[in-house]
Amino acid sequence: MAGEFVLSDNQVSRRQYYADVSSATIKLFLLHGDANRLRTAEISNWNGKAIAAPRTDFDDLLHRDECAQSGVYILTGVDSDSGSPMAYIGEAEVIRDRIKTHKNRDFWNHAFVFVSKDENLTKAHVRYLEGRMLSDAQKAARARLANTQSSGAKLPESDREDMEVFLTKVHQLLPVLGADVFTSVLAPERQTILICEIKGLVARGQRTPAGFVVLAGSQAVAELRPSANAYLTGVRVYLVAEKFLVPQDTHYVFSKAREFSSPSAAAAIVCGGSMNGLTAWKDDSGRTLKEIEATVTA
Repeated sequence: MAGEFVLSDNQVSRRQYYADVSSATIKLFLLHGDANRLRTAEISNWNGKAIAAPRTDFDDLLHRDECAQSGVYILTGVDSDSGSPMAYIGEAEVIRDRIKTHKNRDFWNHAFVFVSKDENLTKAHVRYLEGRMLSDAQKAARARLANTQSSGAKLPESDREDMEVFLTKVHQLLPVLGADVFTSVLAPERQTILICEIKGLVARGQRTPAGFVVLAGSQAVAELRPSANAYLTGVRVYLVAEKFLVPQDTHYVFSKAREFSSPSAAAAIVCGGSMNGLTAWKDDSGRTLKEIEATVTA
């Protein structure tokens, strides 16, 4: 049984885009009445359309008429080595033919396709979009990219403006559909900067809607504790390999901001072993995160 509902999404304008992004009315259509299965999404007064599906509905996705068009797509999943988010961003003149070739990639669990309802996206348009999406994903650093090279395309100024508007809609829809590849890991400015100290090293971070971000320039111990579990070890290896953590003297430094699922997960990486993030992170007056949040909710 299919289900349909409408929701409003308020979003702060992003300076890097030409179009003004403020609010949007988004219509989701659930083909099986299940928000985790095949679904479509549209934004009022936009000629684009998004189709999202888990891998278990991949054949149904391929049979959609939209997948016979040109467009861009994103595959998301988890890197089996580190447990960190992973994504592939691509483009095609015929989406169906291209994404079929990704069946041999085992990391991805969800597919997101973006096309034009007017069927007016050219090869140059989708190449331009792919290049911009790869760039935005690299800047956000929320997921390891399975591909980083784009053929790109130069467009006339008017077409470039149109594609930037299209891209803002992709940014708006993707989190609603269940993926967060492009959103900056930095927390809103109103969030308090918190500090975690260990062995003379200092890390700074903030609560975020998705967890906790450790800010660039933060320090972390060089060695993990013997009690560190396999998951923590894998995450640390990944962060070093991807140069989120770079060696400096006798410790590591975060070269860029990195978001974790919780304050405890962030503190564990900083301190080299299991930590209670609610007590490890403190504000400049010494109040723990637990005390701060107790004050806010009191």
